[in-house]
Order: sequence, then C-alpha cells, then structure tokens
Amino acid sequence: MHSDATPTAFHYVEVTGLEPGRRYRLEARSRGTRAVSGSTMRWWNDEQNHEFHTLTPPPGRLLRTIALANDPHFGEEVSGQIVDALPTGVRQEPGMAPYPVVMLEALLTDVREPDRNVDHLVLAGDLTSGGRPSESRHLRRRLDNWGELGRDLLVCRGNHDRPRVGADWQSGPRLPGTAHHDCWGSHFLPRQRLLSYNLDGLRGIGLDTTDLDGSGGRIDAEQMSRLRSVLRDEPGQPTLVFGHHPVTRESALSNLGGPGFVLDRHDAATVHRLYERSPGVVLHHSRHTHRNRRTRPDIPIPVEFLEVASIKEYPAGYSLLRLYEGGYMVTFQTTRTAAARRWSARTRTQLFGLQSRYSLG
Repeated sequence: MHSDATPTAFHYVEVTGLEPGRRYRLEARSRGTRAVSGSTMRWWNDEQNHEFHTLTPPPGRLLRTIALANDPHFGEEVSGQIVDALPTGVRQEPGMAPYPVVMLEALLTDVREPDRNVDHLVLAGDLTSGGRPSESRHLRRRLDNWGELGRDLLVCRGNHDRPRVGADWQSGPRLPGTAHHDCWGSHFLPRQRLLSYNLDGLRGIGLDTTDLDGSGGRIDAEQMSRLRSVLRDEPGQPTLVFGHHPVTRESALSNLGGPGFVLDRHDAATVHRLYERSPGVVLHHSRHTHRNRRTRPDIPIPVEFLEVASIKEYPAGYSLLRLYEGGYMVTFQTTRTAAARRWSARTRTQLFGLQSRYSLG
C-alpha cells in the first residue's frame, strides 16, 4: 500500500518489489472515495481494467537500458490537431512554460534518475514542430547539454522535421534541385541518411523515412542500398532499428491517418525481406502514430514492430528497452514532474475524448 498526503489532482504512484510473472489488482482512493477513470468513453476504455500482469525478465545479467521516445514537437503551440483547427486541440495554461519544453525537460530529467539508469536515449522523429531554424537550434542546444549526439543520444528525422519551402526556412541550406531548405538537417542529420551505431555489441540503425512533401514515409534507393549492405555484412549481430514511420500492414490499417500515414508499401516489403535474411534484427521501433502498439510483421519473421506514444501528450511517456544476456524486456513509463503530470491530464481530452483509448494501445 502507498499513501501520499500531498493535495493534488494529478497523481503519480509507482509500486516496486512486485513478483515477476504474477497478476495483480490495483485500487486507488482519495479521502475514502475510490478513483475511477475520467474518460467519457467508458464502454471503450482499458483504463477501467484495474488488473495487470508483471513481466518476467529474461535470464542473465542486465546489460544495457535504452529509452525509446519520440514526437516532442518542440515549438508547437496547439496539441492534438490533425488538420488546421480540427480537432480544436489543447493549449498550455497562461503563465506556464510551453508544453513541449515542459515535456522535454520531464523526459530528460526522468531518464537520468538512478531508478531508470538509462544508457542511451533514442528520439525517433518529429523533434520539432516544423523544422524551423529557431526550433532546431534551441532544441539541439538543450540536447547537447544533456548528452553527446551519436553516443548518449540517437536521433532520426520525422515528417515535422522535413525540409520546407517558404520564408520561415530560407536561412537553412537549400536541397539541390529543389526549392526546399533543410534547417533541421543543418543542426542534426542530412536528409535520407542512414546511420549505424555500435552500442557495446548492440547495433543501432537509424533510418530517415521521411518524404519531401507529405506525412507519409519512404526510403530512397541510396539509403535502402546502405541498409542492405549493413545488414548483409553482419546479419547475425543483435540489431535495433528505429525510424519515424511504422512499417507493417497492420499499422497501416489501424492508425487514424490511414495507409498513407506509414511507410510506402513497396519500401516496407523490401525492409521485411531484408529482415528475413538478417536474424540479428530483433526490434524495429517506430512512432508517428502517437500511440503504444505492437503490430504483426507482414511475413513470418521473428521481429517485433513497436510503436511508442508521443512524449508531448497523454500518456506522456517513453519506453524502456532493457537488454539482458538472455533477451530483452520493454516497459512503458510516464514522466513524473508535477508540470508534466498536469499537462498530460489536460491532453486526455484530445481526439474528441478518444485520446486515452487510442494512445494507450
């Protein structure tokens, strides 16, 4: 039992010391009143299920912990809009710091805490709201204060970070043969560039899956050739792949944006075939859909395809990938600062009240 006498409307409780592989039931009360979900969609809401089953860690020593996060949308002012003014979205309360700053600080603080013990942080796309110079510059400065890019911190580009046309982006380098200026790339990574990292035996592969003009995903021929070469050279090396756009057909059919919101079907089929010949690939981490979900591969291959919810809105968290000698385990963690809990609670109302059901997975 845990009890906290601090008056607050935005709670965080973490229970430790539970037995692995066991089912538990939880109950929360405030001044004798039993807590229930605030969702209006009670008939379609997993938050009503107050039971959970603890995971059983793989055998052997814990080797490394990687935090998987995404979609901070640094510079954004309205959360939850899919198109202009629809849905209406949520704005930060007057007098409080911009919510992308609040949530990014909550993430960076959290993963440095001893109980998280994170060795690497992966930020997999949509780091900025629009890839503008000021967004990219200020974000890079803050991340550099946290850790070293390419060692402590691994990133890839999302569709919000893509090169743009217009006066807001003209200070960035222009892409040859186009009118697009890549402000994000000048502070982070070139467009459509694959990067491979050696994390003490674990290979991390970061993909740029962004299209030049649109929210869908693609991998150009040069980057795909590079992926093919990297996997062919050491097909059995334990490998984590991360890119912004989900890959599987199941994700294409189940996300709110529809089939055009994920990786191009031809490129996705090629990625599946490459993984089929690369037994070291065990996990492909995606985001973009702002939800927690594990989808089935399109062909029978032993690769987990994982989507992780956005850090900037409910449930406002990240996943911990814990690597053991005998396997790995993934858990989802919510951020813990008071300001982050307050903002997360406000954004539960997004998507016409469906945010909690859609994002929790």
